[in-house]
Amino acid sequence: MNESQKRPPVAVVIGAGDATGGAIAQRFAREGYITVVTRRHREALDSLLESIEAEGGQAHGFGCDARDEDAMVELFKHVEQQIGNIEVMVFNIGANVRYSITETTERVYRKVWEMAALAGFLAGREAAKAMLPRNKGTIIFTGATASLRGGSGFSAFSGAKFALRALGQSMARELGPKGIHVAHPIIDGAIDTDFIRDNFPDMYARKEQDGILNPEHIAEQYWQIHCQPRDAWTHELDLRPWMETF
Repeated sequence: MNESQKRPPVAVVIGAGDATGGAIAQRFAREGYITVVTRRHREALDSLLESIEAEGGQAHGFGCDARDEDAMVELFKHVEQQIGNIEVMVFNIGANVRYSITETTERVYRKVWEMAALAGFLAGREAAKAMLPRNKGTIIFTGATASLRGGSGFSAFSGAKFALRALGQSMARELGPKGIHVAHPIIDGAIDTDFIRDNFPDMYARKEQDGILNPEHIAEQYWQIHCQPRDAWTHELDLRPWMETF
């Protein structure tokens, strides 16, 4: 066994928020993965890091603007050199905004595209660079309803999520034969978050009937994607509550 094989496996979660991203990081940490989590502001990760460590896991947090190419290159370089082998990368940055087309400014459209599409490209590219020498790894891009269809008021978000989906498809075809599993789960429905609770109380009330997505259940599916054998890889799956129309 060479030195590279002896190094601990790492799961990188770009956009480890308080709900889905955090739950994904915790799920992989429970399996013995060192988790590397990022958000724009490092201090926003404190509670997640404490939670992972309280369960006996190992975690590193970084404040990082995922739209910044130099920052992303340095992040992945640091992880590979100082922490361990990146076996999993989950891109989970949210960029959901709603504006009518006449109220959607160039700044809004560009920022949403940068957050959901450009940042996904940078994370995916750097993850692929790290994984290719070992011919092993899993890259997961979190999709949304808007990845499949453009809704009224979601021109910016849908445009960016369509682009991320296309990126995932292209990477899956290129990297699959080289041992890297690229997947794009579609999260179709409201998620149990403070944002939904505070802004959409009627929707949040569905929680009592299992009518909104539980972040831990999403995280479990991400773990299962990573565990799939090469002869039965999933590229795209959809997760939605039973109450959701589609």
